[in-house]
Amino acid sequence: MASTEQQQRTALLLGASRGIGLGLVEEYLGRGWRVIATQRSLTVAPALSELVAKAEGQLTILSADINRRDDIAALSRQLEGVTLDLLFVVAGVSDEPSQTIGQISTDEFNHLMVTNALSPMRALEQLAQYVRANGSLAVMSSALGSVSGNTTGGYETYRASKAALNMLLRSYAARAGGERSILALMPGWVKTDMGGPDAPVEVKDSTRGLADTIAKHAGQPGAVFVDYQGNDIAW
Repeated sequence: MASTEQQQRTALLLGASRGIGLGLVEEYLGRGWRVIATQRSLTVAPALSELVAKAEGQLTILSADINRRDDIAALSRQLEGVTLDLLFVVAGVSDEPSQTIGQISTDEFNHLMVTNALSPMRALEQLAQYVRANGSLAVMSSALGSVSGNTTGGYETYRASKAALNMLLRSYAARAGGERSILALMPGWVKTDMGGPDAPVEVKDSTRGLADTIAKHAGQPGAVFVDYQGNDIAW
């Protein structure tokens, strides 16, 4: 039994109560991984509760709001003794796509930047210590964060927050990446609460592709910006 446990891979997914995060929990459980999933609420989301009941001890739910530094510190303490193969910060928010930088309030601007750029990197900085030396670190980015790819405008603050996330991730990779693979991942335009009902990509297709892409880059040091189909995206 000890040998089996040593061989089993473990993923920590931050922001997994719904949408793509929830889909990733299902995907990795289906691949035989042990999964540690976080949500903001102290009460376990119904969809996660259903997965816990089916997971035969392979799914652990912890509470953490990535915007609260104390929550991440508490999560770090709970992870002591755990070795992760994957740390994936999934959590993020958007705003009204047509809202320009001249229209957005300071509070909303700060909320997007903190939630989409600062908090994911703070979480990665604090929790990377639990990821094995050749493991994977991932953040949920977006093709809208590509500076060179912005030829149409729109989503101004959201774009800026994801571009900031990408830049911070590259800085981290240069400074402390080591032998780990470090990924800024684009999930596609997915049919979720954020993506809306008209999005062309189903959650299950996005999450399967994300997991395949992470697996493809495992053991390859350095930072990459790729979509769920494994295609490179210009920074």
